[in-house]
Amino acid sequence: MRNLILLGLWLGWTAAVQAGDWRQFRGSESNGLGDDVLPPTKFAATENVAWKSSLPGRGLSSPIVVGDRVFVTCSSGFREDRLHVLCFAVKDGTKLWERQFAATGRTTHHPKSPVAASTPASDGNKVFALYSSNDLVCLDFEGNLDWYRGLTYDHPNASNSLGMASSPVVVGNTLVAQIENDSESLATGVDIATGVSRWTTQRPKKANWSSALVWPKRFSGTEDLALLQSSEGIAAIKPLTGEVAWKYSDGASTIPSSVASDGILYAVSHGITALKPPSDSANIEQLWRAPKLGPGTGSPVVYQGRLYSINNAGVLLAADLTTGETKWQLRIPGPFSGSPVIAGGHLYVFNEKGEGHCVKLGETAGELVSTGDLAGEEFLCTPAVSNGAIYIRSDKTLWKIAAN
Repeated sequence: MRNLILLGLWLGWTAAVQAGDWRQFRGSESNGLGDDVLPPTKFAATENVAWKSSLPGRGLSSPIVVGDRVFVTCSSGFREDRLHVLCFAVKDGTKLWERQFAATGRTTHHPKSPVAASTPASDGNKVFALYSSNDLVCLDFEGNLDWYRGLTYDHPNASNSLGMASSPVVVGNTLVAQIENDSESLATGVDIATGVSRWTTQRPKKANWSSALVWPKRFSGTEDLALLQSSEGIAAIKPLTGEVAWKYSDGASTIPSSVASDGILYAVSHGITALKPPSDSANIEQLWRAPKLGPGTGSPVVYQGRLYSINNAGVLLAADLTTGETKWQLRIPGPFSGSPVIAGGHLYVFNEKGEGHCVKLGETAGELVSTGDLAGEEFLCTPAVSNGAIYIRSDKTLWKIAAN
């Protein structure tokens, strides 16, 4: 019995988030924040590139980092109906394994949004990959298939002509996925051990590319919740049952996702709306609203008393967290599809032309430290940050930017 208890404790410890892990879209806590280890502030195709590895297909998805491994997804073929999951070594970029699957659902998509659009997620022991075809794959870290769900078989009308792109999120022992569209719109909570849906709920019938985020127990006071964003607003969902704990119903964006920090939800709604959700009631307190702060495509990020948002004109806005007042702004060459991330007091964001920008964040101003061109490749994804390194992918290459 004692050995079983120790084994259980060890398994729980290995699943705990390790320093430097970046386990899902915008990081392990869905907030775009890396650790305090500063990545290179200057880089280019021939400067501060630790390694680069070729990819077999397209992808809008971000890489994720768990321990000593990097995972990324791709789609290939004339119809992009070949689905790839790849695993690389953090140290040197060696490809440890690759798995391919045939799509079971629709692969129709906008040219800018490939079938591998959703960022994979991990619980520390397994990796979960969702595709625009509504195929959901679970693999262990050696690449062995645990289970596979073709969600289109259960929900045949769940699709849109531009392609799906919401990224799944792990909340406790549940994987929460939004499959929202103009027809059969839904969200589902999947048991990570079996692949069976614990619950499925109807969602607003409108195409939605925003991603869920975790509202942690330290904010709710009871349990970790999943925040599902849609055109109608934001709903806090209990991961085991799908029950709605509380709801904000004044509308929200269907592209950039909201961000949470210190018990406050900065909703992408009418620009940015700061909300203090309840811990034991249905009353949500609105702290402020700032229409000017509305982001373009990328999601906002919160860091040391400031909210940072990049609008459609490529202007980085820094706003006070207590009032929503803009403190400074800085124009950065775009256009942007991915979201900014922050590590070591610097903001990093990549534009579609393959230029990576590093901005030093100050109290009264921001400084564009550098702009590096990564061989002219197109970047549409959000970078991952881990232990002083930046991981970014194009349709051709996975890059690790780190001090040589």
